[in-house]
Amino acid sequence: GGDRAREFEMRQQGASYEEIARAGGGIISTVKATRDASLEDLVESGLLRARALMRGGVGTIEIKSGYGLDPGTEAKMLIAAGEIARTLGLRVKRTLLAAHAVPPEYSDDRAGYVSLVCDKIIPEIAERGLADAVDAFCETIGFTAEETRRVFNAARKAGLPVKLHAEQLSNLHGAALAAEYKALSADHLEYIDEDGVIAMAGAGMTAVLLPGAFYALRETRKPPVDLFRKHGVKMALASDLNPGTSPALSPTLMINMGAVMFAMTPEEALAGMTRHGAAALELEHETGSLTVGKSADLAIWRIQHPAELAYWIAHPGPHALYVNGVRIDG
Repeated sequence: GGDRAREFEMRQQGASYEEIARAGGGIISTVKATRDASLEDLVESGLLRARALMRGGVGTIEIKSGYGLDPGTEAKMLIAAGEIARTLGLRVKRTLLAAHAVPPEYSDDRAGYVSLVCDKIIPEIAERGLADAVDAFCETIGFTAEETRRVFNAARKAGLPVKLHAEQLSNLHGAALAAEYKALSADHLEYIDEDGVIAMAGAGMTAVLLPGAFYALRETRKPPVDLFRKHGVKMALASDLNPGTSPALSPTLMINMGAVMFAMTPEEALAGMTRHGAAALELEHETGSLTVGKSADLAIWRIQHPAELAYWIAHPGPHALYVNGVRIDG
Protein backbone atom coordinates (compact mmCIF):
# COMPACT_ATOMS: atom_id res chain seq x y z
CA GLY A 1 0.00 0.00 0.00
CA GLY A 2 1.05 3.58 -0.66
CA ASP A 3 4.34 4.85 -2.02
CA ARG A 4 7.49 6.36 -0.57
CA ALA A 5 7.85 9.48 -2.71
CA ARG A 6 8.27 11.66 0.38
CA GLU A 7 11.16 9.48 1.53
CA PHE A 8 12.77 9.84 -1.88
CA GLU A 9 12.56 13.60 -1.48
CA MET A 10 14.13 13.36 1.99
CA ARG A 11 16.91 11.15 0.67
CA GLN A 12 17.65 13.59 -2.13
CA GLN A 13 17.89 16.33 0.49
CA GLY A 14 20.56 14.39 2.36
CA ALA A 15 18.65 12.36 4.96
CA SER A 16 20.14 8.96 5.82
CA TYR A 17 18.14 5.74 5.86
CA GLU A 18 18.40 5.77 9.65
CA GLU A 19 16.98 9.30 9.82
CA ILE A 20 14.17 8.33 7.48
CA ALA A 21 13.38 5.28 9.61
CA ARG A 22 13.31 7.37 12.79
CA ALA A 23 10.86 9.70 11.05
CA GLY A 24 8.53 6.75 10.51
CA GLY A 25 9.70 5.81 7.03
CA GLY A 26 11.29 2.75 5.50
CA ILE A 27 9.68 -0.61 4.93
CA ILE A 28 7.66 -0.33 8.13
CA SER A 29 5.81 2.69 6.72
CA THR A 30 4.72 0.53 3.79
CA VAL A 31 3.74 -2.27 6.17
CA LYS A 32 1.52 0.14 8.10
CA ALA A 33 -0.05 1.49 4.91
CA THR A 34 -0.68 -2.03 3.64
CA ARG A 35 -2.21 -3.19 6.90
CA ASP A 36 -4.45 -0.12 6.96
CA ALA A 37 -5.54 -0.53 3.33
CA SER A 38 -8.71 -2.39 2.44
CA LEU A 39 -8.71 -5.19 -0.11
CA GLU A 40 -10.39 -2.79 -2.53
CA ASP A 41 -7.64 -0.21 -1.94
CA LEU A 42 -4.95 -2.74 -2.74
CA VAL A 43 -6.72 -3.91 -5.88
CA GLU A 44 -7.19 -0.33 -7.09
CA SER A 45 -3.55 0.65 -6.58
CA GLY A 46 -2.36 -2.66 -8.00
CA LEU A 47 -4.45 -2.19 -11.13
CA LEU A 48 -2.75 1.13 -11.83
CA ARG A 49 0.69 -0.47 -11.69
CA ALA A 50 -0.33 -3.60 -13.58
CA ARG A 51 -1.79 -1.48 -16.38
CA ALA A 52 1.49 0.42 -16.63
CA LEU A 53 3.35 -2.87 -17.04
CA MET A 54 0.84 -3.99 -19.67
CA ARG A 55 1.42 -0.79 -21.62
CA GLY A 56 5.09 -1.77 -21.63
CA GLY A 57 4.29 -5.11 -23.24
CA VAL A 58 3.96 -7.45 -20.26
CA GLY A 59 1.25 -10.13 -20.21
CA THR A 60 2.53 -12.19 -17.27
CA ILE A 61 3.55 -10.73 -13.93
CA GLU A 62 4.59 -11.95 -10.52
CA ILE A 63 3.04 -10.27 -7.50
CA LYS A 64 4.68 -10.84 -4.13
CA SER A 65 3.36 -10.20 -0.67
CA GLY A 66 5.83 -9.14 2.02
CA TYR A 67 4.37 -5.84 3.20
CA GLY A 68 1.82 -7.30 5.59
CA LEU A 69 4.04 -9.40 7.83
CA ASP A 70 1.01 -10.83 9.60
CA PRO A 71 -1.29 -13.67 8.54
CA GLY A 72 -4.29 -11.56 7.55
CA THR A 73 -2.46 -8.90 5.57
CA GLU A 74 -0.20 -11.32 3.73
CA ALA A 75 -3.33 -13.19 2.63
CA LYS A 76 -5.03 -9.91 1.70
CA MET A 77 -2.18 -8.98 -0.63
CA LEU A 78 -2.32 -12.33 -2.40
CA ILE A 79 -6.11 -12.18 -2.73
CA ALA A 80 -5.71 -8.72 -4.28
CA ALA A 81 -3.23 -10.18 -6.77
CA GLY A 82 -5.83 -12.71 -7.85
CA GLU A 83 -8.42 -9.97 -8.33
CA ILE A 84 -5.98 -8.00 -10.49
CA ALA A 85 -5.45 -11.05 -12.70
CA ARG A 86 -9.18 -11.60 -13.14
CA THR A 87 -9.89 -7.95 -13.85
CA LEU A 88 -7.23 -7.44 -16.51
CA GLY A 89 -6.90 -10.88 -18.07
CA LEU A 90 -3.22 -11.00 -17.13
CA ARG A 91 -1.45 -14.16 -16.10
CA VAL A 92 -0.35 -13.58 -12.50
CA LYS A 93 1.92 -15.73 -10.36
CA ARG A 94 1.57 -15.09 -6.64
CA THR A 95 4.54 -15.41 -4.30
CA LEU A 96 4.42 -15.40 -0.51
CA LEU A 97 7.21 -13.20 0.89
CA ALA A 98 6.31 -13.10 4.57
CA ALA A 99 10.03 -13.57 5.37
CA HIS A 100 10.78 -10.09 4.02
CA ALA A 101 11.40 -8.23 7.29
CA VAL A 102 10.68 -8.59 10.98
CA PRO A 103 7.60 -6.52 11.88
CA PRO A 104 7.82 -4.03 14.75
CA GLU A 105 5.69 -6.11 17.10
CA TYR A 106 8.32 -8.88 16.86
CA SER A 107 11.39 -6.64 17.08
CA ASP A 108 12.45 -8.39 20.31
CA ASP A 109 11.42 -11.86 19.16
CA ARG A 110 12.87 -12.71 15.75
CA ALA A 111 12.55 -16.43 16.39
CA GLY A 112 8.90 -15.95 17.24
CA TYR A 113 8.24 -14.23 13.93
CA VAL A 114 10.06 -16.93 11.96
CA SER A 115 7.92 -19.49 13.79
CA LEU A 116 4.79 -17.53 12.86
CA VAL A 117 5.84 -17.59 9.21
CA CYS A 118 6.71 -21.29 9.23
CA ASP A 119 3.98 -22.68 11.47
CA LYS A 120 1.02 -20.48 10.56
CA ILE A 121 1.39 -18.18 7.56
CA ILE A 122 2.90 -20.64 5.06
CA PRO A 123 0.58 -23.58 5.91
CA GLU A 124 -2.55 -21.41 5.88
CA ILE A 125 -1.66 -19.69 2.60
CA ALA A 126 -0.87 -23.05 1.01
CA GLU A 127 -4.10 -24.61 2.25
CA ARG A 128 -6.10 -21.72 0.77
CA GLY A 129 -4.27 -21.97 -2.56
CA LEU A 130 -3.25 -18.31 -2.46
CA ALA A 131 0.42 -18.68 -3.45
CA ASP A 132 2.41 -20.40 -6.17
CA ALA A 133 5.78 -20.12 -4.41
CA VAL A 134 7.51 -18.95 -1.23
CA ASP A 135 10.28 -16.33 -1.19
CA ALA A 136 12.56 -14.99 1.55
CA PHE A 137 15.10 -12.17 1.96
CA CYS A 138 18.40 -13.72 3.04
CA GLU A 139 20.62 -10.77 3.91
CA THR A 140 22.34 -9.00 6.78
CA ILE A 141 19.31 -6.70 7.06
CA GLY A 142 16.87 -9.54 6.42
CA PHE A 143 17.01 -13.16 7.56
CA THR A 144 19.97 -15.41 8.26
CA ALA A 145 20.74 -18.52 6.28
CA GLU A 146 19.44 -20.72 9.10
CA GLU A 147 16.22 -18.72 9.39
CA THR A 148 15.83 -19.00 5.63
CA ARG A 149 16.33 -22.75 5.85
CA ARG A 150 13.44 -22.94 8.32
CA VAL A 151 11.24 -21.03 5.88
CA PHE A 152 12.25 -23.31 3.01
CA ASN A 153 11.54 -26.42 5.07
CA ALA A 154 8.07 -25.10 5.86
CA ALA A 155 7.47 -24.34 2.18
CA ARG A 156 8.61 -27.82 1.19
CA LYS A 157 6.28 -29.36 3.78
CA ALA A 158 3.42 -27.27 2.35
CA GLY A 159 4.23 -28.41 -1.20
CA LEU A 160 5.32 -25.00 -2.49
CA PRO A 161 8.48 -24.27 -4.52
CA VAL A 162 10.90 -21.66 -3.22
CA LYS A 163 12.91 -18.72 -4.48
CA LEU A 164 15.19 -16.26 -2.73
CA HIS A 165 16.42 -12.67 -2.52
CA ALA A 166 20.14 -13.39 -2.16
CA GLU A 167 23.56 -11.76 -2.21
CA GLN A 168 22.26 -8.23 -2.76
CA LEU A 169 24.41 -6.47 -0.16
CA SER A 170 26.72 -9.23 1.06
CA ASN A 171 27.46 -12.89 0.47
CA LEU A 172 25.61 -15.06 2.98
CA HIS A 173 25.72 -17.96 0.49
CA GLY A 174 21.97 -17.76 0.13
CA ALA A 175 22.02 -18.78 -3.51
CA ALA A 176 23.84 -22.00 -2.66
CA LEU A 177 21.30 -22.65 0.09
CA ALA A 178 18.48 -22.07 -2.39
CA ALA A 179 20.16 -24.50 -4.78
CA GLU A 180 19.93 -27.22 -2.10
CA TYR A 181 16.15 -26.85 -2.32
CA LYS A 182 16.10 -26.73 -6.14
CA ALA A 183 14.75 -23.19 -5.95
CA LEU A 184 13.20 -21.68 -9.04
CA SER A 185 15.34 -18.56 -8.88
CA ALA A 186 17.51 -16.21 -6.87
CA ASP A 187 17.16 -12.42 -7.17
CA HIS A 188 19.73 -9.58 -7.07
CA LEU A 189 23.01 -11.58 -6.77
CA GLU A 190 25.45 -8.67 -6.91
CA TYR A 191 27.69 -10.35 -4.32
CA ILE A 192 27.43 -13.98 -5.42
CA ASP A 193 30.73 -15.82 -5.89
CA GLU A 194 31.62 -18.46 -8.46
CA ASP A 195 30.80 -21.32 -6.11
CA GLY A 196 27.30 -19.89 -5.71
CA VAL A 197 26.91 -19.59 -9.47
CA ILE A 198 28.04 -23.20 -9.91
CA ALA A 199 25.48 -24.31 -7.31
CA MET A 200 22.73 -22.41 -9.14
CA ALA A 201 23.75 -24.01 -12.43
CA GLY A 202 23.66 -27.48 -10.91
CA ALA A 203 20.15 -26.88 -9.57
CA GLY A 204 18.85 -25.44 -12.85
CA MET A 205 18.02 -22.13 -11.17
CA THR A 206 17.40 -18.82 -12.90
CA ALA A 207 19.33 -15.68 -11.91
CA VAL A 208 16.88 -12.77 -11.74
CA LEU A 209 18.74 -9.51 -12.27
CA LEU A 210 17.13 -6.31 -11.01
CA PRO A 211 18.63 -3.22 -12.64
CA GLY A 212 15.92 -0.92 -11.28
CA ALA A 213 16.96 -1.59 -7.69
CA PHE A 214 20.65 -1.38 -8.64
CA TYR A 215 20.01 2.04 -10.16
CA ALA A 216 17.72 3.42 -7.46
CA LEU A 217 20.09 2.40 -4.67
CA ARG A 218 23.12 3.72 -6.59
CA GLU A 219 24.88 0.42 -6.21
CA THR A 220 28.33 -0.01 -7.69
CA ARG A 221 28.86 -3.78 -7.56
CA LYS A 222 27.20 -5.45 -10.53
CA PRO A 223 25.94 -9.02 -10.73
CA PRO A 224 28.57 -11.27 -12.38
CA VAL A 225 26.99 -11.68 -15.80
CA ASP A 226 30.20 -13.23 -17.12
CA LEU A 227 30.02 -16.01 -14.52
CA PHE A 228 26.37 -16.71 -15.30
CA ARG A 229 27.34 -17.03 -18.97
CA LYS A 230 30.34 -19.22 -18.18
CA HIS A 231 28.30 -21.71 -16.18
CA GLY A 232 25.12 -21.61 -18.26
CA VAL A 233 22.82 -20.00 -15.70
CA LYS A 234 19.72 -18.49 -17.28
CA MET A 235 19.47 -14.74 -16.67
CA ALA A 236 16.05 -13.14 -16.24
CA LEU A 237 15.37 -9.42 -15.99
CA ALA A 238 12.65 -8.00 -13.76
CA SER A 239 11.45 -4.62 -12.56
CA ASP A 240 11.48 -5.52 -8.83
CA LEU A 241 8.62 -3.01 -8.71
CA ASN A 242 8.31 -1.92 -5.09
CA PRO A 243 7.85 1.39 -3.27
CA GLY A 244 11.17 1.44 -1.46
CA THR A 245 13.99 0.47 -3.78
CA SER A 246 12.63 0.12 -7.32
CA PRO A 247 9.57 2.20 -8.26
CA ALA A 248 10.07 0.98 -11.84
CA LEU A 249 7.04 0.84 -14.13
CA SER A 250 8.75 0.47 -17.52
CA PRO A 251 9.67 -3.06 -18.66
CA THR A 252 11.54 -1.75 -21.68
CA LEU A 253 13.64 0.51 -19.47
CA MET A 254 14.69 -2.61 -17.56
CA ILE A 255 15.76 -4.20 -20.86
CA ASN A 256 17.82 -1.12 -21.70
CA MET A 257 19.34 -1.01 -18.21
CA GLY A 258 20.20 -4.69 -18.36
CA ALA A 259 22.11 -4.07 -21.56
CA VAL A 260 23.77 -0.77 -20.63
CA MET A 261 24.48 -1.24 -16.91
CA PHE A 262 24.98 -5.01 -16.71
CA ALA A 263 26.58 -5.46 -20.16
CA MET A 264 24.03 -8.00 -21.33
CA THR A 265 23.68 -8.34 -25.07
CA PRO A 266 20.36 -7.15 -26.52
CA GLU A 267 19.48 -10.80 -27.16
CA GLU A 268 20.24 -11.73 -23.55
CA ALA A 269 18.26 -8.79 -22.22
CA LEU A 270 15.23 -9.63 -24.35
CA ALA A 271 15.45 -13.31 -23.37
CA GLY A 272 15.68 -12.16 -19.78
CA MET A 273 12.33 -10.40 -20.03
CA THR A 274 10.67 -13.28 -21.92
CA ARG A 275 11.66 -16.95 -21.85
CA HIS A 276 14.02 -16.74 -18.88
CA GLY A 277 11.49 -14.68 -16.96
CA ALA A 278 9.03 -17.48 -17.63
CA ALA A 279 11.53 -20.01 -16.29
CA ALA A 280 11.85 -18.04 -13.05
CA LEU A 281 8.08 -18.37 -12.63
CA GLU A 282 7.98 -22.08 -13.53
CA LEU A 283 6.14 -21.17 -16.74
CA GLU A 284 8.75 -22.03 -19.36
CA HIS A 285 6.53 -24.78 -20.81
CA GLU A 286 3.54 -22.45 -21.04
CA THR A 287 4.78 -19.02 -22.11
CA GLY A 288 7.90 -16.92 -22.70
CA SER A 289 8.41 -17.74 -26.38
CA LEU A 290 6.40 -18.24 -29.54
CA THR A 291 6.46 -22.03 -29.69
CA VAL A 292 3.98 -24.62 -30.88
CA GLY A 293 2.09 -25.88 -27.86
CA LYS A 294 2.62 -22.80 -25.70
CA SER A 295 0.06 -20.09 -25.01
CA ALA A 296 -0.38 -17.45 -27.69
CA ASP A 297 1.19 -14.69 -25.60
CA LEU A 298 2.70 -11.99 -27.74
CA ALA A 299 3.36 -8.30 -28.00
CA ILE A 300 3.39 -6.70 -31.45
CA TRP A 301 5.95 -3.92 -31.79
CA ARG A 302 6.42 -1.31 -34.51
CA ILE A 303 10.17 -1.73 -34.74
CA GLN A 304 12.64 -2.79 -37.42
CA HIS A 305 14.83 -5.05 -35.27
CA PRO A 306 14.46 -6.76 -31.87
CA ALA A 307 17.58 -4.94 -30.61
CA GLU A 308 15.55 -1.72 -30.64
CA LEU A 309 13.84 -2.86 -27.44
CA ALA A 310 17.23 -2.66 -25.71
CA TYR A 311 18.43 0.35 -27.70
CA TRP A 312 15.64 2.81 -26.94
CA ILE A 313 15.64 4.21 -23.41
CA ALA A 314 12.15 3.22 -22.23
CA HIS A 315 10.41 2.39 -25.52
CA PRO A 316 6.77 3.50 -25.10
CA GLY A 317 5.26 0.07 -25.65
CA PRO A 318 3.78 -2.33 -28.19
CA HIS A 319 1.07 -1.81 -30.78
CA ALA A 320 -0.94 -4.71 -29.32
CA LEU A 321 -0.71 -7.25 -26.51
CA TYR A 322 -2.22 -10.75 -26.47
CA VAL A 323 -2.44 -13.23 -23.60
CA ASN A 324 -3.54 -16.76 -24.45
CA GLY A 325 -4.66 -15.54 -27.85
CA VAL A 326 -6.89 -12.79 -26.48
CA ARG A 327 -6.06 -9.16 -27.03
CA ILE A 328 -5.99 -7.33 -23.72
CA ASP A 329 -6.10 -3.62 -23.10
CA GLY A 330 -5.16 -1.72 -19.98
